[in-house]
Amino acid sequence: MKTQEFLDLLKDNQNKSLVFEYHKGALVGANYHITEVKNITIDAVDCGARTDFWKETIIQLWESPAELDKTEYMSAYKANAILNKVHKMRPMELNAEVKFEYSNAEFHTAQLFVNEVEVDNSRILIRMGVEKTDCKAKDECGVPVATAVDEVASCDPASGCC
Repeated sequence: MKTQEFLDLLKDNQNKSLVFEYHKGALVGANYHITEVKNITIDAVDCGARTDFWKETIIQLWESPAELDKTEYMSAYKANAILNKVHKMRPMELNAEVKFEYSNAEFHTAQLFVNEVEVDNSRILIRMGVEKTDCKAKDECGVPVATAVDEVASCDPASGCC
């Protein structure tokens, strides 16, 4: 999901609760806060010696231990107001992919992609997930493309590319 798409979703559903699912059936607590917004620039070289460049917006979610009993989720209106304030201070790249950084006692810190959005009468549910690492230079490194869902392609250590 692009940053602009996320902002539009918030703007179009301001009266709804903003809820995040970080793992199937596991929700970020209602006590979450948006604690940081990062404008990230990636300038990379892959294992095939190809360069790449892109930008991301990382929105950090943090659960406040002082509000463990909180049951009402942040509204899309409040999240939109926070992000608009950030955008005025440090403009976000609106065409950049938006990710959410999150962790808790049972879940390691991760930057999560938006896998699916579900909107109903009362809430926006953002279903998030991790993206597995991958070899971007399969063709140059002679790595076969996975043919089955369970199959994971990996660089051959003897190929000299990884």
